Order: sequence, then structure tokens, then C-alpha cells
Amino acid sequence: MDKVIDYYLALISPWTYLGGDRLIDIAARHQAAVNVKPVNFGEVFAVSGGLPLPKRAPQRQAYRMMELKRWRDKLNIPLTLEPAYFPADETLAAHMVIAARERGDDALAFSQAILRAVWAEEANIADPATLVTIARSCGLDADAVMSTVESGEPERLRAADTREAIDRGVFGAPSYVLGDEIFWGQDRVEFLDAALSK
Repeated sequence: MDKVIDYYLALISPWTYLGGDRLIDIAARHQAAVNVKPVNFGEVFAVSGGLPLPKRAPQRQAYRMMELKRWRDKLNIPLTLEPAYFPADETLAAHMVIAARERGDDALAFSQAILRAVWAEEANIADPATLVTIARSCGLDADAVMSTVESGEPERLRAADTREAIDRGVFGAPSYVLGDEIFWGQDRVEFLDAALSK
């Protein structure tokens, strides 16, 4: 495939979840490859001026909730505004997505299934058993994926992907990068779609 999207995402982000299905559709229509990179946005925020949700001003937190309601309704996507397991440690989930990517599995579908588990199904993605169930539901060999995680290579790759994101100017999730152009936020997928049409 000549068209390649680098997809920098957070597996606990509602915005990443809201954009995920449209990204899958756009990539399929344009026959574009998607490099799925669940990076450590704690490190990205530290150098880009971002703040984790609990540290944001109350006004920003209130507006976030209002926007989530608007986008949930506009897209007609199931989304629980305050899911039972949010926030959750996404480290193992990220390592499993990277392991799936490196094994040649459909890491894009797997990542969206993890996001759906948080925001539509109220599942705990910090729980290894939950992640194994999600992996199997996506047709992945969960034991092989976990074995790859245990090798330590996904951890190393996540650190490298995080440095890459910082070096490329990524500062928030989701970010879709096409060539040297960054499209930040699920509300920018239409611009990505247009860029892929050129």
C-alpha cells in the first residue's frame, strides 16, 4: 500500500474511541495501511504542555463532558460518559496491541475493540483476563500475543514509538499522521479523508 497512516492513540481515550470506526472505514476506502501506535501520552504531555484529565481546570472538564454527549449523539455511538473502569492502566493493553501489530494481526480492529470495551461495555482493560477475552473475540491467538508481550519487545517498541511521536510534533490523542501532516482529534478525520483523496 502506498498510503500509510501513522495512528498515535491512547487506549483509554474516549476521543480515540469515537474516531476509531471512521478511521477503519477511511483506511479501507483508500486502501491505506495504518500503523497502530499506542504511545505513552503521559510522556507526550510532559513535553507538549498537555495535562492529564484530573489536573485540568473544572471548566475544561465540564466542557469535555458536554462535548462527549454531543459527539456520542451526533455519531450515534454507544458511549458511557463515566464508565466503571476509567481511568485504568492501559500499559498491558498497549503492549498487547503492539505485540499484535508485530505479529501481523489486525492491531487496528483490536485497538478499537479495547476502546469499545472501556466506553461501551464498561470492562476493565487493566485486567489481563479481560484483554485475553477481547483478543480472542478479534480472532487473535491470545496466548501467542501474551508470549510476545512477555518477551519485553513491545515495551521497548512503545518507548520508541513515544519518542517518535514527540519528535514528530504529536501532542494529543488521537493523532493521525499522513506524511508530515498531523490531523489531531476525532473531529479531523474528514480532513484526513480528504488528504488521502489527493
